[in-house]
Amino acid sequence: MSLTAKHRVAILLHQGIRGDRGKTGLAFLRYAQANVVAVIDAQSAGESLQQLTGIDKDIPIVASVSEVLTYNPDVLLIGIAPSGGKLPPAWKEEVDGAIASGLSVVNGLHTPMTSEYTNLQPGQWVWDIRREPPGLTIASAQARSLACTRILTVGTDMAVGKMSTSLEIYRAAETRGINAEFVATGQGGIAITGQGIPLDAVRVDFAAGAVERIVMKLGRQCDLLIVEGQGSLIHPGSTATLPLIRGSQPTGLILVHRPGQKHINNLPDVLIPPLPEVVHLYETLASTGGNFGKVAVKAIALNTFHLDEAAAKKAIEETQQITGLPCTDAVRFNADYLLDACLY
Repeated sequence: MSLTAKHRVAILLHQGIRGDRGKTGLAFLRYAQANVVAVIDAQSAGESLQQLTGIDKDIPIVASVSEVLTYNPDVLLIGIAPSGGKLPPAWKEEVDGAIASGLSVVNGLHTPMTSEYTNLQPGQWVWDIRREPPGLTIASAQARSLACTRILTVGTDMAVGKMSTSLEIYRAAETRGINAEFVATGQGGIAITGQGIPLDAVRVDFAAGAVERIVMKLGRQCDLLIVEGQGSLIHPGSTATLPLIRGSQPTGLILVHRPGQKHINNLPDVLIPPLPEVVHLYETLASTGGNFGKVAVKAIALNTFHLDEAAAKKAIEETQQITGLPCTDAVRFNADYLLDACLY
């Protein structure tokens, strides 16, 4: 399934604009080709989306599904990820109201919804993104046989900007006319591109195999393959990064980091090592498990959203000095510098 410019999408984003649960919806706003007609967030209703998020789009923020219907959407995209993977009852009632009003639903939550709504109108549908693909097997390092350059984004933490960095590099490659493909590995990237694997919905034994299968499919038809990273090797609750390394057999890595962050978010006792040590960690691990050769971190991508422009540029300069690697913020200053590093 794929959302295109013909779709009129409303994004359910309660407490996701100001909070930390709206990554899926905000990424869709920034990168999707679909026509987003309104955002639903009672906490920020009536305010400027551009001022709140930095996304240069003039899209209204409304308080409820009933209000959004005046903008004539035909799809409701659930752009939030509440703890536990299930919507609170009040927000679930909003989805029920959207279904009753004839809207289709894109559901990126862990909790499936297809079986809940059986009396849909003709042309109406529910897309549960987080469903394990059928017929998976374990990985076998096949991807190292591909001729394409394979770049995997990795991070010092979860939710530091790996998807955004990946999409920005992919966009830059398309602009240059490079034959590139993007491998989405989470619900946000899949909603944006219409293809990929929901890695956190795949059983752990088959996770690397799922990555390998999509990489083999897309890697045969491109010169540059950008693989969206998930999780972090440093995060004690993350299981996604290792299967991505094993399955994609990357030829290079881009390390994503939020400058100034000293520990894993919400885990103050889990410190983030100095960036040169993180670089060494990822390079060492990526150079084993089938890819028995030097796999280098090609560049550092910083997420400087929390900094003003002068502080962002200073952080980039300091990171380049500390690591000796090219560095920029791909969202803020474009991804050409990172793309050059990928192709080197």
